[in-house]
Amino acid sequence: MKDIYIQGKGKMSHTYDVIVIGSGMSGGWAAKEFCEKGLKTLVLERGRLVEHIKDYPTANLDPWDMENAGAMTPEESSPYKNQMRSGFVSNYNKHFFVDDEKNPYIEKKRFDWIRGYQTGGRSLTWGKHCYRWSDLDFEANVKEGVAIDWPIRYKDIRPWYDYVERYIGVSGQKLGLKQLPDGQFLKPMDLNCLETQVKERVAKKFEGRVITIGRVAHLTEPLEGSDRGTCQFRNRCSRGCPYGAYFSANAVTLPAAAKTGNMTLRPHSIVQEILYDENKGKAKGVRIVDQETNESIEFFAELIFCNASTVGSTAILLNSKSNRFPEGMGNDSGELGHNMMDHHYFAGATGKYRGLKDGYYEGRRPNGIYVPRYRNIDNQSKSDHFIRGYGYQGGAERETWNCGAGAKGFGSNFKDSLLKPGEWTMFMNGFGECLPYHENRIYLDDSKKDQWGFPQVVFDAEFKENELKMREQIKIDAAEMLEAGGLTDIEIFDEIGGVGKGVHEMGTARMGKNSKTSVLNGNNQIHAVPNVYVTDGACMTSSSCVNPSITYMALTARAVDHAVKNS
Repeated sequence: MKDIYIQGKGKMSHTYDVIVIGSGMSGGWAAKEFCEKGLKTLVLERGRLVEHIKDYPTANLDPWDMENAGAMTPEESSPYKNQMRSGFVSNYNKHFFVDDEKNPYIEKKRFDWIRGYQTGGRSLTWGKHCYRWSDLDFEANVKEGVAIDWPIRYKDIRPWYDYVERYIGVSGQKLGLKQLPDGQFLKPMDLNCLETQVKERVAKKFEGRVITIGRVAHLTEPLEGSDRGTCQFRNRCSRGCPYGAYFSANAVTLPAAAKTGNMTLRPHSIVQEILYDENKGKAKGVRIVDQETNESIEFFAELIFCNASTVGSTAILLNSKSNRFPEGMGNDSGELGHNMMDHHYFAGATGKYRGLKDGYYEGRRPNGIYVPRYRNIDNQSKSDHFIRGYGYQGGAERETWNCGAGAKGFGSNFKDSLLKPGEWTMFMNGFGECLPYHENRIYLDDSKKDQWGFPQVVFDAEFKENELKMREQIKIDAAEMLEAGGLTDIEIFDEIGGVGKGVHEMGTARMGKNSKTSVLNGNNQIHAVPNVYVTDGACMTSSSCVNPSITYMALTARAVDHAVKNS
C-alpha cells in the first residue's frame, strides 16, 4: 500500500468513480467494497500515511525499553491535554493520537474528543468489541416516543453483520439472547478461574444476568482465506498489531482495496467541503487543502462516501454551503449537527478476592468479560427510574509487582515478594445508552479557524437526567454482582467525564424515514443529495448500549451494495 499522489492538473486526472472521505473503520470498508466491485476509488485521509507493520514503532517494546515505563511527563502530555482525560494515551501510542494544540476545538460544554488523524484512523487503537444491535434497539425510539424512528430494522442489517463478521474475524460465545443477537464467531477466549466463579454465582442469584467473554475482532484461530496471524495474547493492541490479529483498516480492508489496483490513497488531504452542482442537483466532487503544501485541490466523482468519523463528516457537511444548502449540505431538516450521543461509562465497582491462590492465567489476554444488557428488556425487567439499558465490561486479574507501591519493606526478601502474584482483584465497568437529545449538538464557529482555514467545531452536549439515574443503578448492580461472586472490599466508582470520553460519539446526521426530520434515508443517502452517503457514526439515530463499530461496518457494506446497484 503506497501513498499514490495524483499527477497532472487536468480535470480528467482528478476524476474517479467514487471518493471516500476517511480511511478508518468505515472508510476502509467502503474502499474495499468499491474497489473489489471494480470502481476506481479515491480515498482521502486528512492525516499522515501509516503502513501496516512498518509504522508501528513501539509494537515490540517492553516497559524497560521506555523511559518511565511509557508514562508521559507533564511536558510530553501537554499536546494531548484533552485526550489525556481518557486515560488511553501514553508514550507507547501517542503517535496514533492527534496533537490537541495544533487541532483545536471549542468546548461550550466539556467534550473529550479522542482523535486519530492517520491512515486507519482509530481502527488502530479501538477496543475491538463487536456486538450486534437487535430490534430492541432499532424499535426503542418509536415505542418510547423519543426522537424519531429508525428507517431500518435488524432484518435489514442482519446479513451484513454476517458478511462483516466472517471477513474481520470475531471471537465470541453464542448466548441465545434476544437483546444481543449471536453472530458468526471464531472460538472464544477463556474466562479465568475467578471470572468463572463470579459468572456461576451471579447466574445462580440473579435471573437474566449473564457473564460471558467479550466478543472481539481478534483472530483466535486461523481465518479461512486470510494470511493474518492469530492473537499472541500480548495486549499491546493500541500500538498496532504486526500480526494483523486484530482487525484494523491498515491490516485488513485497505490492503484488500489496494490489491485490486483500483484504489488511490491520498494522505495529508483535509476535505474542506463537498462540491454541489446546482444544475444537476447532486454533488460533483470535493475540495481539499493539502496539509503539507496548503494547496487547494478539487477532485470529482459520481459517488461520495463520508467516513471521516461522526464529527469529521458532519463538520464537512456543515461547511459545504451553496445556494441550495445555505446551512450545510443536506440540512433541509435543520437536524445536521444535532442529536449528538456517546456512551456514558466509567461507573461501576471493584473488589478483592483472597482465595484461589493456586489459580493464575497465561499470557495477557486483550479482552475481558462482558455482561449483556438485562434492564428494560421486558415488563419483568422494567425500571421505574430510567429508560434504555446498559452492559458491563471488565475482568479479574492477580496483582503484580505494583502491589508493593507504598508497602512497607526493603531488601532482597521484599524484592522477591514482589515477584509472586498478589491478591485477585476484579472490576465491572458499565456502558450505558445516551438518548438522542436535539439540543446536544455540534456546530462551526466561522470566527475561529484552524491553521488550514477550517472553522473550529463547537461542542454543546451533555449527559442528562436519564443517563445520571442509570449510572446510579449501574453502580449498585456492579457492587452486588461482585459481592455475590465472593469478593470483598468492594468500592464503587463514578468518573463520568464529558461526552466523547466513551469514544463512541454518534448521531449529528441521523437516518430517518422523513426528510423533514432527518438527514439521511434508510440507505444512508442524504435525502436531497442521493449520490452522497454517510456511513460512519454520524448516521446513527439512537445509540444502544453496545460498542458501535461493527454496526458502522455493516451499514457501510450495505450502503456500497446499494450505491453500486443503483448508480
